[in-house]
Amino acid sequence: MGKIRASERASPLAYAQGSPTLPEVRSHVSTALADQLDHQLDLAPHLEARQLDVERVAGIAVVEAAHSDGYAATGHLLGLLAALPAPTTAGERFWSDLWRSSGTAYLLPVNIKAPVLRSLAGEGTALARQALSAADEMTPPQRVAAGEVIGQALVESDHLPDLKSRVIGELWLRDLELTARRVLHADRRSDDPAGRKASLDAWTSV
Repeated sequence: MGKIRASERASPLAYAQGSPTLPEVRSHVSTALADQLDHQLDLAPHLEARQLDVERVAGIAVVEAAHSDGYAATGHLLGLLAALPAPTTAGERFWSDLWRSSGTAYLLPVNIKAPVLRSLAGEGTALARQALSAADEMTPPQRVAAGEVIGQALVESDHLPDLKSRVIGELWLRDLELTARRVLHADRRSDDPAGRKASLDAWTSV
């Protein structure tokens, strides 16, 4: 399990270090956003772009930012993984060290390939659960050791030799956990108008 075989080295990500990796926009996300724009801004789904003024465009940007947190979080989760060495021959030492130091196989390329591909297709919950399972399985000393391995790789790739690798690695792990939690929270959030009204009524009556 500790050795990355050749068949496991093909990366499902476009590993341009530091560049954003965006998932596909799934229809249920865009359709729900269209419903929100109709509800919040009275913008019909088939309204033509030429009918939009600056104020309406600004309103769309505000609603989109509030609505699409799950999509943005999934993209950030993929970006965090893309910042690590690619699971190729050149990156084999890193992934082997990460597995040994962390004591968890949840983050091995062979185990996250399928969730990564699903995230690229717009469904990030499996990858988010995998990331949280990895964090949960590590003991405090293992987390420190894994942070050192991750931080060293990030320091070298970003050419930041003055920063402590352990600190950078711990920040990466925290970011991974918080982003995964955002993905799962967004997945549970209801876009049902009746549900929103029930929630609003409950808070209004407190």
